[in-house]
Amino acid sequence: MQNATPQYTKSLVWFRRDLRDFDHAALYHALRHSAQVYCTFIFDTDILDQLTDKHDRRVEFIWESIKELKSALQQKGGDLIVLHGEAKNEIHQLARLLQVEAVFTNHDYEPDAIARDLHVADQLKTDGIAFHHFKDQVIFEKDEILSMTGKPYSVFTPYKNMWLKSINDFYLKAYPVDAYIENLARTDNHQGFGNLMSLESLGFERTNLAEMRLPAGMSGSTLLFADFTDRMQRYKEARDFPGIKGVSYLSVHLRFGTASIRHLARAAMQTGGAGAETWLSELIWRDFYFQILHHHPQIAAGKAFKAEFESLQFPNNPDYFKAWCDGKTGYPLVDAAMRQLNSTGFMHNRLRMVAASFLVKDLLIDWRWGERYFAEKLIDFDFSANNGGWQWAASTGCDAQPWFRIFNPTTQSERFDANGRFIRKYVTELSRCNDKEIHAPWLMTAERQSSINIIIGRNYPLPIANHGIQRELALSLYKNQQHKPG
Repeated sequence: MQNATPQYTKSLVWFRRDLRDFDHAALYHALRHSAQVYCTFIFDTDILDQLTDKHDRRVEFIWESIKELKSALQQKGGDLIVLHGEAKNEIHQLARLLQVEAVFTNHDYEPDAIARDLHVADQLKTDGIAFHHFKDQVIFEKDEILSMTGKPYSVFTPYKNMWLKSINDFYLKAYPVDAYIENLARTDNHQGFGNLMSLESLGFERTNLAEMRLPAGMSGSTLLFADFTDRMQRYKEARDFPGIKGVSYLSVHLRFGTASIRHLARAAMQTGGAGAETWLSELIWRDFYFQILHHHPQIAAGKAFKAEFESLQFPNNPDYFKAWCDGKTGYPLVDAAMRQLNSTGFMHNRLRMVAASFLVKDLLIDWRWGERYFAEKLIDFDFSANNGGWQWAASTGCDAQPWFRIFNPTTQSERFDANGRFIRKYVTELSRCNDKEIHAPWLMTAERQSSINIIIGRNYPLPIANHGIQRELALSLYKNQQHKPG
């Protein structure tokens, strides 16, 4: 152990969105300042009870990651106490049971989580237990990136420029957890802390996660990052095409902290070149949306960032919404995107924009409906990024797509899935269409449809709405709202 006098005899580290045993701010500080450090993760019923689908890939991903983290900590001489209950109460009870003097954890930025942590801090305080929390899941947070006039940014490019101007080795340096690892405390089984409970005992079932090429845990993030490292230089050109392997697939690992944001940002900056710089921009977008949530918490209550678009009078046709959710709109790229989401919990980033724009600007459905559906389905769901993406597409957010710019789903399809490779994977009923027909199959002649045994309207739906007509209705909707008094 390095020369550091422990401030505490016993401490507890509360893992949440940081399911790794390396480069971990709270774990590092606890180990450095404590003679003994216990570790815990709580399957929080306040969150899990809200999940209606008991085949939730996120819960299985967390469970697999927790299983690996527990084993890793045991191999290093410690353990992970895994509990199931209301985290806001379980932490206090565990801290008292273990007789720790401090609880260490990393920041969470969503309003409900902030309220939970304030509640926990108050409970701990009554027993004289300290509560320490640290920045870990972002490079810059809260007020760390401000304009020259001391104001938070609401436009990405100047935020990014200031981010790049402010970054240095200090912000990218890993926390050397292993330097103090001998301070991990092993849990005695007689205290009632033993094996990890099963996924089923939590009330959830296995999904198709094992069949997908999306490995969980720290080892999964390591594998995916090693694979992406070989492709990073091509990221700028490849990232927009869902039919090819262009993106990193690391978003879920950033969401649950099985990867370190400092490690990824450092690797991008050290690699350099257009591909790495473009990928770094995506990591900066993530910081940007977190600070937007910090400065504008009203968006977590379903409010539009741009107040003038708060009360857009969307028709909200429920049949349109169901067709969109089910991937049966008659627009092949949109349908392929939604079927990918439903069958895997993942959606390519370009397609998130296309699907969101189509729901709001073509089907004229409130962006909040789509935001909520993505929140239920995405394995990498993160409130700030999901909200930011939806408000961007709906032109209600910060630095958003102008309201008069509307994606054409057919030209997006022709541009980003030209040979129909992605569409054929998920909209298998169109697999016999040629590369031109597959983007607008309703234009095929009756003879052609018959010859390839694809009858549009029977085997695959006709478009549920006419893009040209809906586009004009959307423009009118936004224009009228913008010109309303007050």
